[in-house]
Amino acid sequence: MSAAVAYQRAGALLDVGRDDQAAATLRAALAETPDDAALLTLLAFTQRRRRDLPGALAAAEAALAADPGRSESHVEHAEVLLALLRDAAARTAAGQAVSLAPNHPAGHLTLARALAAERRFTDAGAAAARGLALAPRSVEALLTVADVARLAGRRDDAEEAVRAALRIEPGSDYGRWLLAMLDADRLRVRRSLRTLRDVARDNPGRPNVLSMTWPIRGLMSGLRRRLTVAAALTCAAALIAGRFPPMLTPSRVLAAASVPVVAVFCLRLLVPAGRLPWHSLRLTPPLLRRSLYARMVTAIVQTGLLLGYAVTSATLLTVIAVLLVPLQLILGLTAAVGAHLDDPGYLHAFRDIARQWRELRAEFRRWWSDTRRDLRDAWRDGA
Repeated sequence: MSAAVAYQRAGALLDVGRDDQAAATLRAALAETPDDAALLTLLAFTQRRRRDLPGALAAAEAALAADPGRSESHVEHAEVLLALLRDAAARTAAGQAVSLAPNHPAGHLTLARALAAERRFTDAGAAAARGLALAPRSVEALLTVADVARLAGRRDDAEEAVRAALRIEPGSDYGRWLLAMLDADRLRVRRSLRTLRDVARDNPGRPNVLSMTWPIRGLMSGLRRRLTVAAALTCAAALIAGRFPPMLTPSRVLAAASVPVVAVFCLRLLVPAGRLPWHSLRLTPPLLRRSLYARMVTAIVQTGLLLGYAVTSATLLTVIAVLLVPLQLILGLTAAVGAHLDDPGYLHAFRDIARQWRELRAEFRRWWSDTRRDLRDAWRDGA
């Protein structure tokens, strides 16, 4: 099979979702022509879709070694680096693709995503706009513009770009998902979950269960902020009331008022969401699920402590509520880590951090051993 035929066949297999067969086809062709940059680039894309990021990175680097002047290889290399959370390296690779082919939109769009990952939203918006100008009818370009605008907090611009993309390709899964996330940002709970459910139904093999749990995760984050403020203010007022008794009644009213605020916020998110987030939560990584349950229990305890102070005026209850704030922060961090335990990019990044930490510790031990030996030798020479 010639390289061109293998390339076309692998592309057709990717179009119908047969990623494993596409990878096998590309490897068979590369056994005959191992330095074909086009085949290697497509293999990198295939491996990235299969979530084999180390394999994708190896294929992308091989493609660059075979043909350093091929802009498509630099684009795919940048995409793999983005998936591995190596944002600065991805920006460099995308910049190289743009310099090699300034009139190709793919390099500008990848550069925009890399800049957005580094939170350089102004530069990212400019790069996305250049990519869109080169391909005004490109769904990918419109969705990249929407992505950057959403990350920058410009939700109206993001929604306008998403709807323009969906007018061109109404069945775009990523476009519909992005629209659901924009609705989630605006707390349009029912509409957001309806869209997410439709996307999951159209992709039963790859449901995005993490997205469908956003009402629960958003509820916990919102409760943490509200209860932290309520506990801190109530505790401060209660301590002041110990020296200045007229503050006792306002402090109790403040504690009591926090309870309906929390209840209304819970109802605002959970009632329109229905049972879908809870069903989806069962499929999330165990660390995320347990952290969310622990955050729920902590929030209930904090609310009960504030209500208890409103009834009994026991200052100790407000102090305990404040002491639970660091626990909420730790559980929130644990949930954030747990949310990405099935993401190969984050796992690879965690392994890199662990490896760097081990290397740093080994280097410190060598330094300490050498320093002790040098000091001991200097002491003996002086004696």
